[in-house]
Amino acid sequence: MQMLDKPFPHVIAKNFYNEKELELIKEELKFLTYPGKLLMPGIHHGSGGLGGLTESKALHLEEAYKIPDISNILKVTQKTFDAPFVTAVVNKWPSFLKLKHIDFTMTKVRYYHNGEGYEPHIDVRRDFLTFSYFHTTPKKFTGGEVYFPKYDYEVDCTDNTFILLPGYVEHAVRTTLIDNDDYWKGNGRYCVSQFLNVKVREKYGTGT
Repeated sequence: MQMLDKPFPHVIAKNFYNEKELELIKEELKFLTYPGKLLMPGIHHGSGGLGGLTESKALHLEEAYKIPDISNILKVTQKTFDAPFVTAVVNKWPSFLKLKHIDFTMTKVRYYHNGEGYEPHIDVRRDFLTFSYFHTTPKKFTGGEVYFPKYDYEVDCTDNTFILLPGYVEHAVRTTLIDNDDYWKGNGRYCVSQFLNVKVREKYGTGT
C-alpha cells in the first residue's frame, strides 16, 4: 500500500483484495454483465447522451439489493473500513479523521467498453471516494486510466487496484478501446466506486 502526499493525499493499493475476495467480486461482476442489469447513464448518476459526462453503464448496488448481504461486492468492499487500514490512513493524514465516522456509503459498479470514458468532474458532495478496478486477464483493452487533469497525473488501473482519495479532487477516465469484442463478454474495464460521507453532525458536536 502506498500513501502518497503528492499531488494530493491519496492511497494506492495493488492486490488490495485477497484471492477469495477477488473471486467473489468477479463472480458478481460476471452476473451483472448481462443485458438489462447495468443501466444507461443518467439513471444512476453520471449524465450521459449529448453533452454528458459518460456513456458507460452502471448500477447503484444499495438500490439494487434490498438485502445488502446478498451482494458479494457490498460484503467484500467493507474491507475499506477495516480498523488497521483506516487507522494507518488517519495516522498519516489527521485531516482524514472522518474516515473513522463514515455513516453513509453509496456503492456503484460501472463498466467501460469500447469508446467509453468519463469526462473530468468533482464529486463535491462526498467526503471521500474509493475506486477498485477489475478486468479479465490477460487485459483485452487499452486506455481506461484514471487521470487528474488539474494535477497532470494519472494512475494505470490494473486488475485489483484500489484507490482512496478526497472528494474534492477532480478526476476523469480516459477512453477505453477494445477492437471486435462483444460488449456482454465483460472484457472491458470495471470500476467499483464507494462514495463516502459523514452525515450525522452530532458526532463532531455543534460548536460553541
